[in-house]
Amino acid sequence: MKRVMIAAVAVMGFAGIAHADPIEGVWQTQPDEGRVAHIRIAPCGDGYCGSITRTFDTSGDVVSSANDGSQIVRSMVPQGGGAYRGEVYRPANQKVYSGKAQVSGNAMQLSGCVAGGLICKSQTWQKVQ
Repeated sequence: MKRVMIAAVAVMGFAGIAHADPIEGVWQTQPDEGRVAHIRIAPCGDGYCGSITRTFDTSGDVVSSANDGSQIVRSMVPQGGGAYRGEVYRPANQKVYSGKAQVSGNAMQLSGCVAGGLICKSQTWQKVQ
């Protein structure tokens, strides 16, 4: 009986690891201002946040950026069906926008919006890890 309980606890622990939220991980942005970045998204508070971990120029060379480490995805709260709502910070103009994301497999459509969500600019990010 003791072995069965230990096995059950171990299986439940591994199941928790296997079911990470789809938004968690490292994502590559589309080019913006001549650069692309890797963003690590992880739990924070009641939602998910993402910070720049590495920046590349368009030829793929790693470059240093004053924005490395900046949190650009903020408080993205799951809405169900792969949808999230929160905030998006754009370092190029130092503005914070109402944000929304839609995750589908290894792609995420991330949007920063103004005017109550009527006007949005979007990028499609690819999951790299």
